[in-house]
Amino acid sequence: MTHLTVHEWGATGVHNDTGVAPENAFTRSQANALLRAARSHALANESGTNILVDRYSEIRAQQVVGVIAAPGCSLEILPKIDAAADESDETIRTRLVTMLDVALGLKLGDGQALDMARQKETLLDILIRLFADRLLTEARRGLPRAYIPQEDDLAALRGRLDVIRQFTHHAVRPDRLACRFDTLGADTPLLRIMKACVALLRSHARSLETQRRLDELRFILADVSNVAVGALPWTQVRIDRTNGRWASLYELAKLFLKREWQRTNHDPRAGLGITLLFAMNDLFEAYIAALARKALLGTDLTVHLQGGHRYCLVEECEGGRPRFKTTPDILIKRNGLVQMVIDTKWKLIRRNPEDRKRGVAQSDVYQMMAYARLYRCRDVMLLYPHHTDLGAEILDCQSASKKDPLSASKRDPVCRAV
Repeated sequence: MTHLTVHEWGATGVHNDTGVAPENAFTRSQANALLRAARSHALANESGTNILVDRYSEIRAQQVVGVIAAPGCSLEILPKIDAAADESDETIRTRLVTMLDVALGLKLGDGQALDMARQKETLLDILIRLFADRLLTEARRGLPRAYIPQEDDLAALRGRLDVIRQFTHHAVRPDRLACRFDTLGADTPLLRIMKACVALLRSHARSLETQRRLDELRFILADVSNVAVGALPWTQVRIDRTNGRWASLYELAKLFLKREWQRTNHDPRAGLGITLLFAMNDLFEAYIAALARKALLGTDLTVHLQGGHRYCLVEECEGGRPRFKTTPDILIKRNGLVQMVIDTKWKLIRRNPEDRKRGVAQSDVYQMMAYARLYRCRDVMLLYPHHTDLGAEILDCQSASKKDPLSASKRDPVCRAV
C-alpha cells in the first residue's frame, strides 16, 4: 500500500518505468487509478483537472483537500495557507479535522479524533476508525429495531388476511392463508446504510485494529440485508427518540457514502476506489458560517448561507428579465433585514508596507460594494484566514461609508483577517 501526503497545489512524483517506484512516488498504474477516481468525483470538471493534474512525471493537487484512495494506493491532500510557519502535517491535519467537525456538524469534539490527527494517521484513517469505534459501541448497546411489514402464506392466520390474494392464489387451498403482519426486526433502512458503509470502509482500513472492529461489525450486522451503494434507502431513514443516539453515525455514513464531496468509484477498470474531497473555499465558508451561528446563538440575529439571490440589473422593457444574480457567501439578518454581508476568501493577504491593498483583489472590493447597494446593508466584510506573516495585531477594518470619503481614501482598504 503506497500512501503519500501533499498540500494544496503540491505535487508528488510518478515513476513511469515498469519497475518498483521509490517511496516518495506512485507507479504509473497507481497514478492512473487516482486520476480516474478524481475524474469520477462530483466536484470534478470533465477532465478532473480541478482536482488532480497529470504532468506525466508528477501529479499535482489543486485547491481541494481530503483523500483519494484506490486499490493499493492513496493520496492525502492537506490545506496550505501558511508556508512561512513550517508546520508539521500532524498540526495541519488536526486543524483540518477541527474545521470538518465544526463545518459539517460531525460532533467529533470528544478528543479522540484530534488525538489521532496528532499521530501518523491520515484523514481517512481517522474518520474510518472513529466511525468503527462509535458504531461498535452503539451496536453492543443494542441495534435499533422497527416493525417491518411482512407477507407470507401460513397454515394459521397471523396479523391480517390478504383477501385479494386469498381468493385468487389460494381459492382452492383452504389450508393456506395469505397473511399480512409486522415483525420487530433490525433489518431497517438505517442499518442497511450502516452495513453498506462498513463493507466499503473495510477495503480501505489500513490499521489491523480498525479492520478487526469492522469485521466484528460485519458479524453483528449479518442479518441486515445487503444493499448496493446506489440503491441505499436514504429517504426512508427517520431519526427519532428511539434511535437518536445514532444521529452522528448517520451523518458520518452520509459523509462516506452520499455527500456531494464523496463519490464511490465503481468503474470496473479502476477497481473499488473512494474519494473524500472538500473544496477549500466551500469548507472555509461553511466553517465560518457555523462559528457565526454559534456566536450569535441566543440573539435576534440569524445566519444565512448562500442566500440573497438579488439581481444587479433588469432589462429596460415591459416584463424585462433580471440579470446577474448575486449569491453572497453569508448574510447576517435581523427580522428578515440584512445587517451584514460576509464574503469568505481562502487565500492570503499580506502585511506588506509597499502594498497598500494588502493583496486584496480590486474585483472583490467592487463585489462587496455591489452587495452593500443591492442588500441595503451598511456593513460588509471580506474575511480571510489568519497566518503568521500578519502577526498578532489585527488589521483594522473600517467601512468607507462610515467615514468622510476624503479621509477614508487616505486609509488602508477594507479588509479583515481572522
